[in-house]
Amino acid sequence: MSSSVATAQQLGQITGTIALAGAGKMGGAMLSSWLSGGLAANRVVVIEPHPSQEILALAATGPRLNPPPGHAGAVDTLVIAVKPQSFREAGAALKPLIGPATLVVSIMAGMPIATIGEICGGAVVRAMPNTAAAIGRGITVAVAAPDVGAAQRTVADALLRATGAVEWIDDETLMDAVTAVSGSGPAYVFLLAEELARAGVEAGLPAELATRLARETVAGSGELLHRSELASATLRQNVTSPGGTTAAALDVLMGPNGLQPLLTRAVAAATRRSRELAG
Repeated sequence: MSSSVATAQQLGQITGTIALAGAGKMGGAMLSSWLSGGLAANRVVVIEPHPSQEILALAATGPRLNPPPGHAGAVDTLVIAVKPQSFREAGAALKPLIGPATLVVSIMAGMPIATIGEICGGAVVRAMPNTAAAIGRGITVAVAAPDVGAAQRTVADALLRATGAVEWIDDETLMDAVTAVSGSGPAYVFLLAEELARAGVEAGLPAELATRLARETVAGSGELLHRSELASATLRQNVTSPGGTTAAALDVLMGPNGLQPLLTRAVAAATRRSRELAG
């Protein structure tokens, strides 16, 4: 059985009310994936003060959008996708939705389980997806509080897996580094495409052609990496002929001031910022 079929079956088996707080880009991507994956639309409540046209269209298919206070009742699962900077205010408004047995799944960067539990209550799963969730190719890392039961973890896994792969860890302190690597990582890849195109222009290519070449090269290489069982280092070596053009470029990229130390500093900066967001 494929993972997509398994996830669809898991989504279809979820019972009770699921509330989504925050339906921006990531929350909206999750909502779309749940509904297309088989989650019953009438089980979903969406809380979003400024819904986009896409969210309004999804709400028209069955989910309840912004029900009046007190009308949603206690929910079985609450997924929090608000900005971490606004969580303390938003969390107080969400608390009436949460009962002692409510599963709370947070995708907020930097916000620890203890703080989420203090502000909202519930049995908390902290997760970090990334933007490729929008096309079902995301990667999410999750960690559960000790009071999260096996059935609740299954529900959380199904909701998160609807947008791509899921990895579970036991050590919450790793989540800041996870955020820096995979949560923020797509931006690094997009920057690579951007700067590769800029370098092509500097080498004499027309801007439109350089942009197309860089975009398709990054996208195609990513797909090859996705499909191949070979390590990324092996794939790199397979492209690199001794003394050739790729080797000349890699001498720069892998030199003392090259990509590795630069990415190490970038990931360290993002990790620090994730910790700062915890307040």
